Amino acid sequence: MKVKSAEFIISAVNTDQYPAEGLPEVAFVGRSNVGKSSIINSLLNRRNIARTSQNPGKTRTINFFKVNDEFHFADLPGYGYAKVSKTEQAKWGGIMERYLSDREELKCILILVDIRHEPKEDDKRMYEWARHFGYECLIVATKSDKITRGKYQKQFSLIRKKLGLSGEKIIPISSLKKTGIDELWNEIADVFIKNGYEITVE
Repeated sequence: MKVKSAEFIISAVNTDQYPAEGLPEVAFVGRSNVGKSSIINSLLNRRNIARTSQNPGKTRTINFFKVNDEFHFADLPGYGYAKVSKTEQAKWGGIMERYLSDREELKCILILVDIRHEPKEDDKRMYEWARHFGYECLIVATKSDKITRGKYQKQFSLIRKKLGLSGEKIIPISSLKKTGIDELWNEIADVFIKNGYEITVE
């Protein structure tokens, strides 16, 4: 995928703040500090279009980015951060639920998990929810540079078992080494094409 243009559009909390252009969207979900912002930066080949932080829980809104004037990325709040109050967690959960339950433009959910660790119950619930409502899911194993390639299959098996995957491909990615980016772009493009959207892939 050749990214000709990429821009931050809006940070949204309510449905009336979402982009209204009707462009297809890809949502990025995952636990706090799993690397959503870093992956978005790598995919868009921009250093800091999505702001990264060492402090989990930084993303408290849905951040929309327009890519090539053809589709949107939606960066959702990270879940599972224990140091955030239950009230704040419930608030973030409501923001996510409103978007994910009734967003016609949403065509694919990227569920990000840390390749080094067994997915948590929050990850499993997110996957089961997405499948229940019929969304296409891509499982992205982040921080793949932190383990040797020889350990990939063992970790993949752990992820498949914990999430209860039904055949979805697991894509290992390293935003540091820039590996897996092209493969993930190809998968995203395939989803758009299957849904009848013509996008520029070169």
